[in-house]
Amino acid sequence: MANILYSIGVQLRNTTELIKRELAIELLAQVGEYPVVTVLGPRQAGKTTLVRHYLPDHTYVNLELPDIRAYAEEVPRAFLAEYSAPVILDEIQRVPTLLSYIQVAVDESDQTGQYVLTGSHQLDLRAAISQSMAGRTALLTHYLLSIVELTSADRQSANFQDALIRGFLPRVHDGKQQPSTYYANYYRTYGERDVRQLVKLKDSALFEKFMLLLAGRVEQLLNLQSLGNDVGVDGKTIKEWLSVLEASFMVFRLPPYFENFGKRAIKFPKYYFVEPGLLCWLLGLRDAAQVRRDPLAGNLFENLVLVEALKGRTNRGLLSDLYFFRDNHGLELDLLFRDGAELVGVEVKSASTIHTSFRDALLRFDKRVTPLARKRLVHDGDGRKWSDGVEAINWRDAGSSL
Repeated sequence: MANILYSIGVQLRNTTELIKRELAIELLAQVGEYPVVTVLGPRQAGKTTLVRHYLPDHTYVNLELPDIRAYAEEVPRAFLAEYSAPVILDEIQRVPTLLSYIQVAVDESDQTGQYVLTGSHQLDLRAAISQSMAGRTALLTHYLLSIVELTSADRQSANFQDALIRGFLPRVHDGKQQPSTYYANYYRTYGERDVRQLVKLKDSALFEKFMLLLAGRVEQLLNLQSLGNDVGVDGKTIKEWLSVLEASFMVFRLPPYFENFGKRAIKFPKYYFVEPGLLCWLLGLRDAAQVRRDPLAGNLFENLVLVEALKGRTNRGLLSDLYFFRDNHGLELDLLFRDGAELVGVEVKSASTIHTSFRDALLRFDKRVTPLARKRLVHDGDGRKWSDGVEAINWRDAGSSL
């Protein structure tokens, strides 16, 4: 174990260079404590590479393969007998009925690390795991490459506009794919395909219109009925499509924080894209200069910072528990989260020069709503700290400092 931890790094496909994946430490720790470890995350994020690289003694089985999947569905007992523990079952959502048989198997043994499951859909999988695997599995989320990981591998972007265009999928960073080409294929292959698998998508043109409009509303409060009217479908359909995108790790929902604030708080959520590169592609942005000129540049910067905060917390094995705040009097904070019993507030500004007004929302919330243990300003400039407790950090440090 010590040797593995010392040499942490996941080999990117088609390249000999190694990029450290922060989740590796948590993965190995949980394999040593639980009989089952489940790793969820977006497609092409490197889940398979992660578990196969760090668990070389586990047999690997890919349930995406039709013959393997049919075998597992038709004779699950024989399947698990042939592919006995320790084993990695990749894309477990393809055969969720296996979970009940795995439950019986782990209950008959006191060994840890027997089954490592990976999945790219969480809509039904989380419910099935909660029912069959309660108390038996650790649940980890493996997102895309983080800024921290890329910086450690000396792959950092020159500026946030370039980081947005390139995104964080490993195959883009291995140097073999142009971002615009890859994200076009990624959207067609996974976005539309996953939706077709999980809902009865009758008109792909309407869904594409929905995706384009959703991209244009990033960082904004999302009214389902209003978006549905613009797309040409009802609010129920929009809700269904959003649930599929969340389940497939294409977008994530940022809920409002309104604990004890009654009617003062806004209760519409915001939605952000897990892959900023896909978001830029949907908006027609193909290079850093276009991002720099785009009226949504600030929104895109906020998406970048929030997804880094999400990665940073999940890579440390923490719950995401991220929120925003807005009330009817115009007070808004871009990000709130709890660190133990303490509440942390974050403002996000894409400017490199700090204006005194950037701290106002943090100070008003701290004084008028509830005290903040830490007040952070994430921006495109250097770090500094003020006597009122507000601390400015650069966007590259969002994943490690939030």
